[in-house]
Amino acid sequence: MVLAAATLLPVGSASADPVPPDPDSGSQTELVPGVPLTLLPLWQTDTPDQALAPEVYTPSAEEDAVEPQDAPEEADDRVEYVDPIDALGGVKCSEETGPRQRQVEEWLKLPVDGEQSAADCRAIRAFQKKHGIKPAIGFAGPVTWATMQLLDAGKNPNADKKCPVRAYRVACVDLDRQLIWVQDGKDVVYGPVSIRSGREGYETRTGWHAVYWRHKNHVSTLYKSPMPYSQFFSGGQAFHGVYGNIYTPVGSMGCVNLPLEDARKLWRVLKNNDKVYVWGRRPGA
Repeated sequence: MVLAAATLLPVGSASADPVPPDPDSGSQTELVPGVPLTLLPLWQTDTPDQALAPEVYTPSAEEDAVEPQDAPEEADDRVEYVDPIDALGGVKCSEETGPRQRQVEEWLKLPVDGEQSAADCRAIRAFQKKHGIKPAIGFAGPVTWATMQLLDAGKNPNADKKCPVRAYRVACVDLDRQLIWVQDGKDVVYGPVSIRSGREGYETRTGWHAVYWRHKNHVSTLYKSPMPYSQFFSGGQAFHGVYGNIYTPVGSMGCVNLPLEDARKLWRVLKNNDKVYVWGRRPGA
């Protein structure tokens, strides 16, 4: 049995809470993680995001002194979302064409035809093994492509100059590539790291914003779940860590999700009133 990339319903019945879209409405959400249900905790399927703008207050020194608990070790695993046929197990090299087939072929300098071949599978599988992507069966899924995007960004994520350079810190959120970094002038002082932004209907808002409230131990009003190291920049949308895997086809409810350790590092870099610039569109949103 495998776990579909499904959306959990919100806790409670408050009318202010948005209803998530049908998880079967998009082609990417038809993929499933390539591990058995018994190995994938349920909390890895969705995001405990804020529904509405938070009530801002000044946390006490005692509250700020409490560090959020660490994420489970497996939370940062790069578990590829694969075709249901492959997820049944026993597949060593996928014959299925993945949703990122054409992009992955181009990145690996393979013949670009958008169709899986034995040669494609071998090359993709080798890349997956090298970068710890599971299962390494050569399926060109979203996790494989996200890894390539991160590698491309390297030490110069702003090579295309899409994030404005200023004399102060700017948190740059690239929805196209699902990346974040922080630059101070031309210097990259954080990242790039992978993110998960808002899904269709709950897109992360683009344009200029500023960090207006930081709450290290915030709890979501939508799922009553922790949002560690929250840094709010637009209403209820914030940077925050998650205790699950960010590499899912289903996006967030608008927040910018990061692996917990990346969120912890970002917390140490950004301050209130630091600028945030968001552009692009999450693939599939």
